[in-house]
Amino acid sequence: MTASSKSVELNLRLWRRLYQTYTLLKVCEDQIFEEFGLTTEQYAVLVTIDYLGGPARVTDIAQWLERSTNSISMLVDRMVKAGLVKRTRDRKDRRVVFVTASSKGEKALKPANVASFEVVSKILSALPYEERYTLFNLLGTVKHEILEYLNPGVDIKEVKRIELEHAANMESWINKYGLTSGSEAKRQGGRKKL
Repeated sequence: MTASSKSVELNLRLWRRLYQTYTLLKVCEDQIFEEFGLTTEQYAVLVTIDYLGGPARVTDIAQWLERSTNSISMLVDRMVKAGLVKRTRDRKDRRVVFVTASSKGEKALKPANVASFEVVSKILSALPYEERYTLFNLLGTVKHEILEYLNPGVDIKEVKRIELEHAANMESWINKYGLTSGSEAKRQGGRKKL
């Protein structure tokens, strides 16, 4: 096998591994969030609103989740009907609509966050800290290449700046939910073992 064919084979095997990992991750998320009466997509919207300091515009949620504004708008419509979020119009500009978590959404979010963190921590604990950090950086490189493929000419420096800005809020958000390595013992609400 030539070096070129080995490279092609590795690329295909790696792409398949990424896809398999993504698929299994979605199955894990579905199992976790279902226990709290949420779909994975509903959880994503609720956690985004919370992380951004809610209320949030649909466009902000879509940007954070890297989804189309239209798909998030339709999801928010379903979440309003389910009583998980509320929509309010901006008093100054009636075209702007804000989304906030309802009390039902907030009640489901906290234990779902803790449960999700427990599973993520358990899965990623198989890797030493340095390897997790390396994986984070490698996946970031792949993500930025995908963004450039989808949007030729995208300003990756601006994308990275926004990512750093959002990461700056991570510590306070972790503290808000008590998401530390000992949070498993503090978890509220019953959950069956995965």
